[in-house]
Amino acid sequence: MQDLTIAVAGAGAISEFHLKGWQAQQAVTLAAICDPDRARAEAQAERFGIPAVFADMGEMLAATQPDAVDIITPVGSHAPLVRQAADMGVHVMCQKPMTPTVAEAEALIADVGERVRFMVHENYRFRPHYAELARRIHAGEVGRLRHARLTVRSSSLLDYPGKVPFLLGRQPYLADFKRLLVFEVLIHHLDALRSILGEMTVATARLDRMNRDLKGEDVALVQLESADGALVQIDANISAPGHPPLPTDRLELLGETDTLIYDRDRITLLSQPDNVSLHDLTANYQACFTGAITDFVEGLRSGESFRTDRLDNLRTLRLMEDIYRTAGVAI
Repeated sequence: MQDLTIAVAGAGAISEFHLKGWQAQQAVTLAAICDPDRARAEAQAERFGIPAVFADMGEMLAATQPDAVDIITPVGSHAPLVRQAADMGVHVMCQKPMTPTVAEAEALIADVGERVRFMVHENYRFRPHYAELARRIHAGEVGRLRHARLTVRSSSLLDYPGKVPFLLGRQPYLADFKRLLVFEVLIHHLDALRSILGEMTVATARLDRMNRDLKGEDVALVQLESADGALVQIDANISAPGHPPLPTDRLELLGETDTLIYDRDRITLLSQPDNVSLHDLTANYQACFTGAITDFVEGLRSGESFRTDRLDNLRTLRLMEDIYRTAGVAI
């Protein structure tokens, strides 16, 4: 088994789940971590036993010469950091979204070319419940799929009096995003749906805002069509009163012979109502980070394509941008 040395750029809230994912890998050494807030990087280094801390990624890569870098930084910094890593011959895994726009992603992909391997950390398709749905649909359990409906609910951006909305407490910069729910949250679901249903096109899209302090949308109603002719509906609201702060999903997959339903923590085939597949959503949250990182590590070692390679992820970005364009939002 090929030993790999990894560096990590970014020590924010989400880095904990990346670092746990890296610790779960065999024959992988976490050599260094960097963050402009050096104290934050030092805290994660101490917690996860990482020997070297830097404030600058270029300095970190030059000093440690890793095989790959995991970029866990705000979206506006992704493109320059990916280019810097590619210029230094370091393979890249980069948090989603790859870039703010499709045009920027296309330019970045062209610049990087084949100089290094480049994967986007888009992890919802690695969530065990979505991975199970993909396996069962591909195995033909419902026959030809005709209709899919995804409902997403949370109060993560709800402006309760005297309280900071959950998502803004974790990522306060989201308040200024002019493209919010689809860009930041539903992009995950779009990628998971692609893994289950295949490629899709956008038919209609309506966006709205319940929390008027936001600059972007927190409500979306979208209709798509799969390449196989299935009608797909997405109904999402992340400022929904009474719902939990973390998003909960319900996906109904109606085929010509049966219906498969995922609802929060369980999957049920309606012809077998007593045969329920239960999922621990807390465990699944970490599992999807670990699963994406495992795919990256295995791809580096084998040379096989990453499941969320930059070219595959570009299709998810285009779908996301098509929703905004259809809804009349300027890109």
